[in-house]
Amino acid sequence: MESLTVSKRDLVVVTGAGGFIGGHLVKRFLEAGHTVRAVDIKPLDEWYQVHRGVQNHAGPIKGDCRDFKVCRRVCEGANEVYQLAADMGGMGFIENNKALCMLSVLTNTHMLLAAQEAGVKTFFYASSACVYNADKQLDPQVTALKESDAYPGLPEDGYGWEKLFSERMCRHFREDFGMHTRVARFHNVYGPNGTWEGGREKAPAAICRKVIAAKISGRHEIEIWGDGNQTRSFMYIDDCVKGVERVAHSKVLEPLNLGSSELVSINQLVDIAEEIAGVKLIRHYKLDAPKGVAGRNSDNTKIREYLGWEPDTRLREGMEQTYRWILEQFSSKYTPRTAHKSSVSTYTKGSHPIPGDGFNPESKRMKTWKQGVPAGYGLPKVAAAPAKQVEQVKPAARRSAKITS
Repeated sequence: MESLTVSKRDLVVVTGAGGFIGGHLVKRFLEAGHTVRAVDIKPLDEWYQVHRGVQNHAGPIKGDCRDFKVCRRVCEGANEVYQLAADMGGMGFIENNKALCMLSVLTNTHMLLAAQEAGVKTFFYASSACVYNADKQLDPQVTALKESDAYPGLPEDGYGWEKLFSERMCRHFREDFGMHTRVARFHNVYGPNGTWEGGREKAPAAICRKVIAAKISGRHEIEIWGDGNQTRSFMYIDDCVKGVERVAHSKVLEPLNLGSSELVSINQLVDIAEEIAGVKLIRHYKLDAPKGVAGRNSDNTKIREYLGWEPDTRLREGMEQTYRWILEQFSSKYTPRTAHKSSVSTYTKGSHPIPGDGFNPESKRMKTWKQGVPAGYGLPKVAAAPAKQVEQVKPAARRSAKITS
């Protein structure tokens, strides 16, 4: 692996810096002695971490990387770009906001163009395990996913397709323009200083919050999406940051898995949170809630082979840190009388929800949505009622428009 050359003259740009992973990455680069430009569409007071000594480009005017003009400004003079900006969240969000997720293609395309124009030396793209073929994720006891399992393409509808397309964009910018593009596929990152309520949170944070709400409110019960048997691996944020740094400065041209290989069911994740909290809860399963594929795990053979390293923080250890941080946030916002209001996860409002994603066996309309085509598409349209005849009125003589400066 190529070593990271630390120089205060090197300008590092992190997009999505107001988010969970981006905030931790900015902190790491500051500690390494870099000059850092942090970019996010959210106003600064909504960032999870704000660091002193950073060039902060916040809000829709300075930080919306869907806008090519913004991308050109933030890439100017940069040595490295870490492209984490995306409209995304947990399963409740990505299954109900597919158009918004797809629109992130504007961000990555414009950032690639701006980085290439500015002569950026390293461009890192944060992809996702959602790019993997859904047919390989039908069993909770899933075989760990190898990088080659992304093809033939059948990713998570919306979010996964955008990620897979943007991976290809990075590849072709490297091949056609000689850009040093590197890609890592994140597997369920969790930890402190991230989303823990509101609809965009992922499973570890949601479970921690629900367990805390149940304990503080005295209502010892918890709602679990699905039957709890679906499996995942979860990577602690410290491992994610280390992995990003290693992949970005490696000679590896292909996308790499960046995730833990410790497979657990959602029921086991709840067990861990209950153990940390010192409580046992009655479980209610919401079978019609978004739950994604049946099983997903990271095959770390290649990252070990290429980099001699893999994420190794045990889930119990990382969940302990995550639970303690969420408990602090929760206690500052809720009381025992109001804690129950945070016991149920919600779907984040965005684009209109679509029933089923067409790729998972639990999809409610498997046949009609299999290729993402709405039911009824292409059928003969009902003839519209004839428009009423409007009497033609002779136009008045045209008057000269008044021009004001």
